[in-house]
Amino acid sequence: MDRLRVATVWFGGCAGCHMSFLDLDEFLIDLAGLVDLVYSPVIDVKEYPEKVDVCLIEGAICNEDNLELLHKIRARTKVLVAFGDCAVTGNVPAMRNQLGPDNVANVLQCAYIDHAQTNPRRPSSAGIVPALLPRVMPVHEVVPVELFLPGCPPPAAHIKALLTQVLAGTPPVLTGKQLKFG
Repeated sequence: MDRLRVATVWFGGCAGCHMSFLDLDEFLIDLAGLVDLVYSPVIDVKEYPEKVDVCLIEGAICNEDNLELLHKIRARTKVLVAFGDCAVTGNVPAMRNQLGPDNVANVLQCAYIDHAQTNPRRPSSAGIVPALLPRVMPVHEVVPVELFLPGCPPPAAHIKALLTQVLAGTPPVLTGKQLKFG
């Protein structure tokens, strides 16, 4: 049997979901023997690869770079998992949406001018700061998502339950007894 090709991605969020992933502890050793981690913030791969089986996506879609990569991920991945509350609902990054239609200008003004300690100015060189989208979105508002794994962050036990089911080749069940640990 071919090894499962797994990716993880970090968009607009705090990296707490990836920290919870690392809390899988010894299961990570077992996982390393069963999957190929082909893209992740924890490895040094610059380009999202082709033919990914499962991708855990952490974070909301906040800027043009997120949007571009998300479309590439969807085109190259069989199963997308909205991984954590920011990916599922927009959560904290989406609080910017409440600032109204000029939220991008307001956020940039606050971050780069109003609260600057030194040299208050917006970055002007191309490629320094990706352009913010007019509205922060959860992943499923941009592309179809097969599975939702909520939590802020999802507990490691829930991540393990999901991955165990995927590795077993069974359709993951993310409700009921599979998520009740204690």
